[in-house]
Amino acid sequence: MLSADDLELFVTVGSSASLAAAARTLGITPPAVSQRLTHIERKLALRLVERSNRGLKLTSDGELLFKRANEILLQFTRMEDELAQRGGKNAGVLRVVAPLGFGRTYVVGLVIDYHAAHPDVRVDLNLSDRPGIGLATACDILIQIGELRDSEQVATVVAPNRRLLCAAPAYLDRYGAPSMPADLRDHRCIALRENDEDVTLWRFENARGERINVRIEPVLSSNDGAATKALALAGAGITVRSEWDVAEDIAARRLVPLLPGWKLPDADITAILGRRGERAARVDDFLGLLRRSLRPVPWRQRGGQVAG
Repeated sequence: MLSADDLELFVTVGSSASLAAAARTLGITPPAVSQRLTHIERKLALRLVERSNRGLKLTSDGELLFKRANEILLQFTRMEDELAQRGGKNAGVLRVVAPLGFGRTYVVGLVIDYHAAHPDVRVDLNLSDRPGIGLATACDILIQIGELRDSEQVATVVAPNRRLLCAAPAYLDRYGAPSMPADLRDHRCIALRENDEDVTLWRFENARGERINVRIEPVLSSNDGAATKALALAGAGITVRSEWDVAEDIAARRLVPLLPGWKLPDADITAILGRRGERAARVDDFLGLLRRSLRPVPWRQRGGQVAG
């Protein structure tokens, strides 16, 4: 029989791009994750995960366990909520998931402030390199950047955020700047692999509503936003980054926004939550604190409104 610890581990594995990523989330070593995962598979006499050099993929049995485990863990949380409410406490566990870079910059400090105000609430913060919609059922608040996919969860935009095409002055001095989106096919581009998106298809729209999709062939790519920005700052190529991440660099001229007549799809900061009737008070308290922390929008205060 599987334990609650088994279910929590499997949900973390199923929500991660690799065993190493799951290990970072759980605070244990990758061999320990592999050993515990193998133990779960032996208990059930089922193959749950396919492992390869490209990462992890759940089998059909693994997909079923992932779904049911999320449901069971959610029931545990609801039970804790009901018992806490009977005692008149804002207590229990608040599970928050956020992207790595944004989470380190804007969410960690928020968790510190929240816990100081609500010391009876245990906060579980998961900074994920793959914070996709599948994690929403395993947490109370999933902070996501970018386009929302279909979901049964309640979603609310907490701050505006643009995607910006940019490069360092050193790159532009050497290779010049593109004048049209199609010119990017002849430039050195840097791609960020995240959220299972088609990261080599860059979509542009101008003020007249004309749309151009450009399929780039990246010379460099990474699954880490900090790495792609570091490469761009070093003059290695042109990249697409979130406004929250590069506004200060653009204001300081370390990066230059490109194609001012064209814009990429917005990537607003969104909080995805459980259904409204099922939310505990601690969730609404954290959501309110998150909204207040992003008003006025901090990256537009420090970096100024970025032209584009």
